[in-house]
Amino acid sequence: MRAVVPLLLAITVCLSAQETPTFTVGVNVVNILANIMDKHGAIIRDLEKPDFTILEDGRPQNIRYFARQTDLPLTLGLLVDTSMSQERVLDAERAASFRFLDQVLREKKDQVFVMQFDSALLTRQELTSSYRDLNEALTEVNTPTRRELENGSGVSTKLFDCVVKASNDTMAKQHGRKALILLTDGDDNDSEYTLANAIEAAQKADTLIFSILFSDSGIGHGPGQTILQHLSRETGGGYFEVSKKQSIDQIFEAIQDELRSQYSIGYVSDKPPTIAEFRKIQLKVARPGMVVQARDRYWAQP
Repeated sequence: MRAVVPLLLAITVCLSAQETPTFTVGVNVVNILANIMDKHGAIIRDLEKPDFTILEDGRPQNIRYFARQTDLPLTLGLLVDTSMSQERVLDAERAASFRFLDQVLREKKDQVFVMQFDSALLTRQELTSSYRDLNEALTEVNTPTRRELENGSGVSTKLFDCVVKASNDTMAKQHGRKALILLTDGDDNDSEYTLANAIEAAQKADTLIFSILFSDSGIGHGPGQTILQHLSRETGGGYFEVSKKQSIDQIFEAIQDELRSQYSIGYVSDKPPTIAEFRKIQLKVARPGMVVQARDRYWAQP
């Protein structure tokens, strides 16, 4: 099972006859954003509320509200590996990112920030709804200069540190739909944090990670691939590989399609949290042969 992204909101849900939620200050609502696919990977868009069942720590939960093709604001972080191993593919990544943002970004509604990482972490653009500002920031994303390399900069990769910083410093402060898009070969050789730390930080910030493995040395089955698959699976996002069969542009199209095809499912836990803790959740679909893209836990806070 792939992951469910719960979004904790301090709200009370009041449902009308049309299942439209209104929100006032009150109890904690767990909002699950999920994609459902068939066994061939095609996105399923016609499911209804009765098709879903939610379990929290094994206990059935009452679904309080349900919506398809959610129009919630979207917060995206574009995290780009600029270590020297990415030098030959960086132009392709940058060009595809331009086109992706042009299709996805709804100005004055969605927000995007841009970070690059090698042996240092650098935020090229803080959260913004301006496509122009994001374009300008992306043109600045680049691998280290010769002088920087001579000074010891850019010779290593801090992938995990970047995910932790993006999750803690930016995503944890945002509400609504949140996702990090990670462009890298999956190598990490210099982070203070671990893979487990990176996953936990994203989960606590209720943030999906879409990992795109792009390497000029060809797609392999090494540790980088395993790392990226783990990051995506545990946070509810998707894992992709750039190859002769699937270009970077096609991958961005697939991510865009997933972001626009999410089910929004909300419930109030039958056991209000008294301490901060992770709780196991399981989203099930009654229709046979379906694959749920969801994570299996969320961070509950009193």
